Amino acid sequence: MLYLLLKAATSGVIIALASEVARRFSGWGALIASLPLVSILGMIWLWRDTSDPQRLADHAQATFWFVLPSLPMFLLVPLLLRRGVGFWPALLGGCALTVVLYIAMTALLTRTGVKL
Repeated sequence: MLYLLLKAATSGVIIALASEVARRFSGWGALIASLPLVSILGMIWLWRDTSDPQRLADHAQATFWFVLPSLPMFLLVPLLLRRGVGFWPALLGGCALTVVLYIAMTALLTRTGVKL
């Protein structure tokens, strides 16, 4: 249980750091948020928990494929905000787009033989 709390606290500190830096310097906050820190921590936790190279390799490859369909959200949300759409609807629209693109990516990769 202590290990789970340590993982959660470490991950939470990184998110809090990114948001606090972004309050003062949006570009630097974006840089911190864009770093693959969550992915790196996930790989560290997975390795510590399993020490399974195949599982870690599968995880890293799947992460790559799921990052791609999430990127358009970071274009849609600011576009909607700049056009006067409120924060929550813009965020919801970005999340909905991401879900649709995740489904499309999964279907495409399944057809091409890539296992996620």
